[in-house]
Order: sequence, then C-alpha cells, then structure tokens
Amino acid sequence: MDRFWLKSYPPGVPSDIDPSVYPSVVSLLEESFAKYRDAKAYVCMDKALTFGEVDTLSQALAAWLQSRGLKRGARVAIMMPNVLQYPVAIAAVLRAGFIAVNVNPLYTAPELHHQLVDSGAEAVIVLENFASTLQKAIAETPVKHVVVASLGDLMGFLKGSIVNFVVRKVRKLIPAWSLPGHFKFNAVVAAGRSMQLARPDLGPQDVAVLQYTGGTTGVAKGATLLHHTIVANLLASEAWMQPGLKRKKLDGQLTIVCALPLYHVFAFITCGLLGMRTGALNILIPNPRDMNATIKDLAKYKMNIFPGVNTLFNGLLNQPDFAKLDFSSLVITNGGAMAIQETVAKKWLAVTGCPIVEGYGLSETSAGVTCNPTDSEQYTGTIGLPLPNVEVRILDDHGKDVPLGEAGEIAIRGPQVMQGYWQRPDETALVMTPDGFFKSGDVGEMDARGYIKIVDRKKDMIIVSGFKIYPNEVEAVVAAHPGVLECAVIGVPDKKSGEAVMLFVVKKDPTLTKEMLAAYCAEELTGYKRPKYIEFRSELPKTNVGKILRRELRDTVVEKAA
Repeated sequence: MDRFWLKSYPPGVPSDIDPSVYPSVVSLLEESFAKYRDAKAYVCMDKALTFGEVDTLSQALAAWLQSRGLKRGARVAIMMPNVLQYPVAIAAVLRAGFIAVNVNPLYTAPELHHQLVDSGAEAVIVLENFASTLQKAIAETPVKHVVVASLGDLMGFLKGSIVNFVVRKVRKLIPAWSLPGHFKFNAVVAAGRSMQLARPDLGPQDVAVLQYTGGTTGVAKGATLLHHTIVANLLASEAWMQPGLKRKKLDGQLTIVCALPLYHVFAFITCGLLGMRTGALNILIPNPRDMNATIKDLAKYKMNIFPGVNTLFNGLLNQPDFAKLDFSSLVITNGGAMAIQETVAKKWLAVTGCPIVEGYGLSETSAGVTCNPTDSEQYTGTIGLPLPNVEVRILDDHGKDVPLGEAGEIAIRGPQVMQGYWQRPDETALVMTPDGFFKSGDVGEMDARGYIKIVDRKKDMIIVSGFKIYPNEVEAVVAAHPGVLECAVIGVPDKKSGEAVMLFVVKKDPTLTKEMLAAYCAEELTGYKRPKYIEFRSELPKTNVGKILRRELRDTVVEKAA
C-alpha cells in the first residue's frame, strides 16, 4: 500500500518500528526496572514508588499468584482506579505468565459479572471501595481467588493507617462488603517475597491483555492484545513523541499527568506503559472528577506530558485556579478518546501555551493509530497522520476505497491491531476485512497530505429527510456558544423527516434559554441540521474516561416516549 502520508512526517520520526526487539511486554518492563531502579515511577497522594519498588513488589505478587495453582494464560482481573497498586498488579500478572483483564471499577454488578464470565477470570485484584460490587457479581463466575487492596496499602504504616481510617470512617467511601476467603493485598505481597517466581518463556504471540470495549454501542467485548501488539504500539508512540519533547529544553526526569484511568487503553499505553518505558514519573490522579483536588495535586509538580479528553480539558479550564498552575515545562498535551472541540483547544492553548495534539485509537488497536505531530503549534481539527507501522484506508459501504477528501469508514492494519475479540470469532469476522484491515465503525476523511478528520461514529449518524448529519459537527457549533458548558446531539424518530436532531445541553450561563439556543443554531446551521428539540440537563452521562454516552441519552428518550 502507498503510505503517501510518510512525506508529512516530522523529521527524525521513522516510518516503521521493529517490535521484535522485545519478545514480550515483560522484557521491556524489566529492562526499565533495571535501568531506572532508583527513580520515582508513580506518585499518588504524595507517596511515591520507585521503579525498583515496583519491580520487587510485582515480583512478589507474581510469585504468590503462581502459588495459587493458576496455569499459564489464566486470566486475572484488575479492578482499581489510579492507585499505586495498579502498576504493581499489571506487572505482576504479566510477569507470572497470566493475562491481565482491565476492569472499570465503576461498573455495575451486572456489567462486572458479564466481564468476569466472558473473560473466564479466575482471580480478581480489587480496591476495597469496589468490593461490594464484586460481592454482588461474583456468584456463578469462574473466580476462585480474590485479593482486596486498601488505598493506604503501599503508603507506609503510619500514612497508610491514616489514609485508610479517613477513607473508611471519616469520608465513609467503603460500602459494606463480604467476600469469604479473600486475601489482603499487603499480606499477599509479604507472603510472595519468600516465594520463587517461575519465569515463563513469553513470546510475541502470547496474549498479554484483554481490553474490553467501552460498550457504548452494545455489549462489551474483549479485544485480545498480544505482547507483540502492545510492544509495537508502545515503541511507535515513543518515536512519535520525540519531536514534541524538543519543543523546550527539559531537565531531569519526564513527568506525565495520569488523570485518565489506567484501566482504559489510552492511559494504559500513553501513561502507564510509556512512562515505564521512558523512565518517567506518573502523577496518579485517583478521581479526576474532583477538579479542585486534581489542581492541588498538579500544583506540586512540573508537568511535561498531559494526556486527556475533551471533557477533562474543558472541566479544568472552567476552574479559576487551573490557570494559576505552572505550565512552563508542558511540551505535549495529547487529546483522544473523543473529538476535541475547537473552542476547548483554543482556550487550552491560551491558558497553557501548549497546543492539544489530537490523536485517535481504540481498544481494538491497543490505543493510538493516528496522531498529529507532537511539535505542532496549533489545533488542526484532525486526528493527524497514521503512526509508524500503521496503514489506514477510508472505505465505502462495499469495502472499496473512497477518493481523498470523501467520507468513509476508517479501516486500520498494522501490528497494533488486536488478534480478535476474545472467544467471539463471529464478531471478529464482522470487523475484519479479508486482507487484515480492522473496520473501526468511525467515519472519517483523509486529505492529500494524509491527515485524517473524524466525522463521527457510523452508528451515531442522523438521517433527516435523506440528509446525513454527523452529531460531532452540530456539537462543535453549539459548544462554541459562550453559555454552553457541555452538549450532546442524538437522532430521535420523527414522523415527517424519519429522524430529527435532539440537543442536550449543560449550561455554563444559568440565564441561557432554549429560545436563545434555537436562534443561535438558526444562524450557525443549515435548516436540516438545526435541533428540533432542546433539553437542558444538570449533567450528561459519560463513560469511565469522560466520553459522552449518546446511546444512554437515546435510551432515556425512548423510555420517555414509551
């Protein structure tokens, strides 16, 4: 395939990366443990773990997991937010020769039950804040071993005791739970220190992680990510960020803001594993929804790399104290997981002096497949160029390439693409072309330079009297209104036009009315794109990573109609 976009690459970025230099994610991690042993790797609530400590702790936990009789390739679920135990657990599971199953701790019991059964997880490592959900979900699952962590476990005796007391007794953040036969995280690590880890001979084709899709368009499926797959994406991402790191003279260790959840593929690669690879310090933010606490945490560190999503950037920009932070060392702001709105990008640049570099990826591609050059000086309105090793085609409904500049489905091929959906060959067949391209379900268009613009999700497209409308376009216009904090657009059934546009808005200005918004849309949008219905909400439903759930909004409208 003619990868004509390579001509648009920043100087020094290679067209291809050889992932075979590391037979597994484990070999890459262990190299970093040795290379950066005394440097801090993760910090949470002012307590840091060094690379050497992550090495020692994960080795002990890995040995203990093996002692439970789990066989190579067994699935181990990790159900935690951004706490110090997460990187220890992920490294332990992989080093033991098992498959890590990333679990959203905010799942409901039925969602968790589905994932435990679907993955066949035999063990779970869970933070006690979410143990009550596990208690409700665990019956009739393959789970035999439960390890329960407490927030203060790795913070030392005195600080850990205080943190656990505050979480349990003062703030009452732990719902009552009972999991007979469970083990405590610290006890397990202590026991594992005297055990010998049997090092599995892991290869590129071994499965490393089951990364479940967000379930925004239906039941969550496990994307099967091989060791080779993750290494390929990690090395391509590392190469892609180099031009951005040269934007300013940086001294000392890199610092990454980890406000996105590590169990989500974006942060898992861009923060967790890329941080380990580059010897960086990850600032773990357990609850980014608490904007004030997040800003207080960020004030203690210099920031070099800040991955995030539109809703996070927008939320922070609307906090007066955010602009007071020191952005003098910020060189890369990665935007992904949902469209970055131009108004947010412009305000971010004005406040931080660092442009948002938008990229694109999916669970099925182990995160990034395209990104804007990291030395870009401004927002481009695109998701950038295909990364090293990646091929992208834009296909019509018959699987044929569309001409440049025309919209079609984004299809991706490369070592970053999953092996398939876990034990779902029929679902896998639906998304793979005969020549190995993964059909993303996203509509985009590519220009003559190779830059790709996301139009929208195929399933979210609205058809009004035969005209196609993409919600992203309408949302971008509405988001530019000074009285709007957040918005979402869906299609609803309409007798005259088949479908009509419905707009949901969270106000920034309490005086904003539906009439004012309708008049604004009449000026900014052509007739068929204008919202027929407008509804104000105090908040919009979101995924764990902050992506607005249009499907949930559609469901509420259908329920009301019924």
